[in-house]
Amino acid sequence: MVSFIVKQEEGIEKFDDCIMISAEQFKSLSSLKIQILDMLEKTPMFISEISKKLKLNDQNIYYHMKDLLPLLEVVEEKKIRGVIAKKYKPKSMNFCLSLSNNFRDYKTKSKNMQPVHEFFKEFVNEGIFDARIVVGSPDPHGSYKARARDGHYAIDLALYLGNLCHISKDFSVSLDVDIKLKETKQNIIVVGGPVTNLLMGEMNAHLPVKFIEEKHWAIKGKKDTYSDDNMGVIAKVPHPHVDGKWIIVIAGIRFSGTKAAVIGLTRLTKLVLTRYTGQKEFCAVIQGFDLDGDGKIDSVELLE
Repeated sequence: MVSFIVKQEEGIEKFDDCIMISAEQFKSLSSLKIQILDMLEKTPMFISEISKKLKLNDQNIYYHMKDLLPLLEVVEEKKIRGVIAKKYKPKSMNFCLSLSNNFRDYKTKSKNMQPVHEFFKEFVNEGIFDARIVVGSPDPHGSYKARARDGHYAIDLALYLGNLCHISKDFSVSLDVDIKLKETKQNIIVVGGPVTNLLMGEMNAHLPVKFIEEKHWAIKGKKDTYSDDNMGVIAKVPHPHVDGKWIIVIAGIRFSGTKAAVIGLTRLTKLVLTRYTGQKEFCAVIQGFDLDGDGKIDSVELLE
């Protein structure tokens, strides 16, 4: 059975595997045995090599190794003068003594997050969010003098990303009027369509699925062209100007389509990312629906 130990360092949770040991094993962990474990963790050794290193006879080492065997694994075997010699290393360097019989189910943050962990893996660096979220300005801007009405949807996205990482020291959000695609040398998450988010307008040419102006910013997919206001796109592509950086687009034809895309990614992740396998370019086209009849989008359907 695999066990884990979790510790916090400067507010960041870090974990490693550990071995549960009995009270008898705990009591037997003398300083010499701990020294042997430390040696084997650095360099796996045969018993004869341990004896030589510690300047003790083989019989003495055998005595201590007998208690350590449940904590060790064999990494190599070889025949020496008709006897099988084994090279050992520790299974773990963490040991836990538990006297409790009151273990309860523990639902980890990542239990149902595997698809989105993979999707956002380049956007998390050593547990810290490593990207810039770009939302449209609420003031009239761009050639259409449009006001963004979907920037607040990024709040739900940010809450979801909190399951994956910790906040960075740098401010994570920018308005589209304050950022240029060619000048941004980091990962980007764009929230909003090409009319209200100027950065999305720049990204449109680099997506496998396009918003087309001549049909009132309909989505031209690989299978069909979609014009319903509740249509949205979730895409992940390499940064067109910076090697090793990525851009995620969460956008809709109208603000309701952007909301549908956010709901799809954060609530129906497995559905939306069902075809995501780490490919260089990924795009999902979704349509939002109001299933409970309250006039608000609460579910999505994956179209392509």
